[in-house]
Amino acid sequence: MGAGHSHGLGLGGADGVLEQAPRASERTTTVLTVLVGVVVFLAVAGAVAVWPSDWSFMRSVPTSYEGASWVTVTVESVDAETGSATVSLDGDELELADPGLTTFEYQVGDQVRALQLDTGEVVFGDFERGSPMLILLIAYVLLVVVIARWRGLGALLGLLAAFGVVVFFTVPALFDGSSPLVVALVTGAGALFVLLYLAHGVNARTTTAYLGTLAGLLITALLAWWAVGASRLTGIWSEDGTHLELAGRAVDLQGLVLCGIIIAGLGVLNDVTVTQSSAVWELRAARPDISRWSLFARGMRIGRDHIASTVYTIAFAYVGAALPTLMLVTLYDNSLATTLTSAEIAEEVVRTLVTSIGLVLAVPLTTAIAALVVGYDGAIADEDPVAEPGDEAEPAATGDPRSPSQPGASATMEE
Repeated sequence: MGAGHSHGLGLGGADGVLEQAPRASERTTTVLTVLVGVVVFLAVAGAVAVWPSDWSFMRSVPTSYEGASWVTVTVESVDAETGSATVSLDGDELELADPGLTTFEYQVGDQVRALQLDTGEVVFGDFERGSPMLILLIAYVLLVVVIARWRGLGALLGLLAAFGVVVFFTVPALFDGSSPLVVALVTGAGALFVLLYLAHGVNARTTTAYLGTLAGLLITALLAWWAVGASRLTGIWSEDGTHLELAGRAVDLQGLVLCGIIIAGLGVLNDVTVTQSSAVWELRAARPDISRWSLFARGMRIGRDHIASTVYTIAFAYVGAALPTLMLVTLYDNSLATTLTSAEIAEEVVRTLVTSIGLVLAVPLTTAIAALVVGYDGAIADEDPVAEPGDEAEPAATGDPRSPSQPGASATMEE
C-alpha cells in the first residue's frame, strides 16, 4: 500500500522536507492512530476515575503569625563585629532580627524577605531571588526559541502544560486519596501526549517515541510498585513527608514515593525514546533500501551508546540532588551497606535503579517500533550486514530499484 498520502497521527516527514523523509504507510498510520486513541481513551477514563473532588487544600496553610505579614526589605548596613544587618522599610531603618539559623553574612543591597510582627520588629525569613531567577528564565526561553525555533517554542508550551497537569491534577488527586499508581500513569500518559506532539509535531516519528515512552513508563511503574513495597520505603523519614503529616493531610506517603519515582522517570524515558525514534528515521532516510532487521540493528548500535551515557547521567543527577543527605549519613559510624540501605539513601538508590531499568528496556522497544513503522520488508538484510565498531563498511551493491545508488530511488516506503 502506498505511503505517499498518509494522514493522522502517523503522518511522516520532518523539518518540512516531506518529499524526502521516510513515511509510514496508510495501514501503519491507521494502526498507530488506533493505538494512540486507545491510550488516550484509557488515560481519560483513568483521569475521570481519580479526578479530585476538592482543591481547597491550596494555600490552606498559613505561613505567618496572626497580625504578622511578609515584607521585602533592603539591607542598608552591616555591623562588622556582630554581623547584624540594618534594613530599610517604608523609609524607616530597622534592625533585622536573626532567628539564629543563618550561617552566612549579609551584604549591603541584599533584598530580604522578612516577617514583620505586630510589634514592628522584622525577622529574617529568606533572601529574595526572583530577579536573578527571572533573568535565567528569560535567557533560557530566548535561547530555546532562537536555536530550536518552532520546536523549541512547542517544547516550552508542552512543558508548561505538563506542569499544569501535575499541579492541577496530580497533586489534588494525591491529596484526595486516589491510587498513586493510577494517578502516576494517567499523569505520564496525558502529560507526554501534550508535550511530545506540541514539541515534535503530529507524525509517525513522534507517535513512535510516544508509544516507546509509554512502554518504558509501564515497566517503570510495575517495577517501582514492587520495589517500593519490597524495600519498605515508607516516605516518613523525609522532611517533606513530615511536613505533610503535620499539615493534617491524610496523604499516603509510601504511595507518594511510588508516584514520585514514576514521574521522575518521564524525563529520561522521553529523552531516549525521541532520540532513538529520530535516529531510526535518519537511518531510513539515508538508506531507503534497508530492511527492518538491519534498521533495528543499526538503531541499537546508537541506542547502546545512549543507554551507557544516560545511565550515569541519571545517577549523577540523583547524587547531586541528594548530596546534603549523603554528606549527613556519612558522618555516622555505619558500614557502606548500612548507609546505602538507610531510609534516607535507599529511596534515591531505588529511584535510580528502577528508572535505569525502564530506560534500558525502552531503547530496544522504541527502536523495534520505529523499525516496524518505516523499515523495508525485503530480503536485503542478508546482503547488508551490520558492521561492528572499527570495521570499514562497504557500500551495499544491490540491484534493488529502491537502492539510493539506482536512478529513481525513493525514500517513500511501501508497506
